[in-house]
Amino acid sequence: MQLGKINQLTIQRFAPPGAYLVDAQENEVLLPNKYLDPEWSEGSEVDVFVMKDSSDRIVAVTETPYILLGDFAYLEVVEVNPYGAFVDWGLDKDLFVPFAEQRHALQIGEKYMFTLMYDYDTDRLFGSMKFKKNLVPCQDKNLEGQEVTIMIADEGKLGRNVIVENRYEGLIYKNHVTKILNEGEVMTAFIASVREDGKLDITLEVINDSRYDAAEQKILELLKAHDGFLYVHDKSEPDEIKAILGMSKKTFKQAIGKLYKHRRITLEANGIRLIQK
Repeated sequence: MQLGKINQLTIQRFAPPGAYLVDAQENEVLLPNKYLDPEWSEGSEVDVFVMKDSSDRIVAVTETPYILLGDFAYLEVVEVNPYGAFVDWGLDKDLFVPFAEQRHALQIGEKYMFTLMYDYDTDRLFGSMKFKKNLVPCQDKNLEGQEVTIMIADEGKLGRNVIVENRYEGLIYKNHVTKILNEGEVMTAFIASVREDGKLDITLEVINDSRYDAAEQKILELLKAHDGFLYVHDKSEPDEIKAILGMSKKTFKQAIGKLYKHRRITLEANGIRLIQK
């Protein structure tokens, strides 16, 4: 069994405090009475989260916390004391975050990004704001263009930092941010490139011609909804294009270029006009 993870264990015996579960090596852990299902019997296999209780004893619970070992989540601070802070991770016992694992002072009631780590010296779980320690470099160039799941992290100098597939460090450059991104939000995105340092450049748009197909359709729909004319063109500022159309300037220019080529629009000095058919 492993602290901080969901373990599938077997009920070996029942006792007044609860059921004792064992793993394949016959290591034993108590599952307190409050978590028992009346339909369980000796030999039943159960999925439990293994942790340490307030008395530093290993214990199993059937609840799943908001974060597992090596994972990342935005958690709310519920207590700050001289030794560190405690955050709500969905269990009765709050998760401890030592001062050494804090990037800055924490405020009660605020949410921050944390990762769940294990201390081999003390055999304990702890929370850390230094989440990049649990990220690894990506060396697989074949991932370029692939759809991935990302979690939105903090704002950096170049753009928005993200966690990719729960294991890689990624970045969405400022000029590629086409919508509001909220910290902790999980969404799909695409790998634009795998850099030499193992970090990933991420884009929110599909990296093939289909993104332009979708952009063309959106532009046509907006033109129809605005009497056939939009006050935006290839000289417009990127922020203006993003605000009106929700797409990057690069995608916009590609899309209107194809629409113009196929004689769906005309390009005017102050905007684009739909060619009525």
